[in-house]
Amino acid sequence: MTATIRVLTVRQPWAWAIVRGGKDVENRSQNIAGAYRGLVAIHAALASDEGLPGVPSPALLEAAQRGALETAGAWEASYWTDDRGAIVGVVDLVDVHRAELHATAARDLVAGWSPWAERNAWHLVLANPRPFADPVPARGRLGLWRPDEALRAAILDQVGV
Repeated sequence: MTATIRVLTVRQPWAWAIVRGGKDVENRSQNIAGAYRGLVAIHAALASDEGLPGVPSPALLEAAQRGALETAGAWEASYWTDDRGAIVGVVDLVDVHRAELHATAARDLVAGWSPWAERNAWHLVLANPRPFADPVPARGRLGLWRPDEALRAAILDQVGV
């Protein structure tokens, strides 16, 4: 049986935060996963979401201050590396739900819920991040996409499946 896999393109610094910084929720405006649960490769887009190379990201600083960033301080140089336009790791997509089920007000989350979760969003709940030592070059796409066979094989080779 062949392993099922999907790919999610995410801008830096968020791709780094997912595979190395403890970001366990990806917020989206719609449920891009449907019923899919399973292995998801994280593709770091060529474009970044904010900031300039070498300049701390205000969003990551804020995440570190609220305790969401597991490796606060370690990201300053590493997320600005050339790990862009490449698969940087994999995670398990374990759940998808609407934010309204957990959030009672902006930044007022139900106790025990992820500090990465945003209100008025769909939460893709991610677990078991495995960063790649050697990112796999790839072109990104919108949504949760299926890799071609060559990319799929390269991802699974890094995972050890």
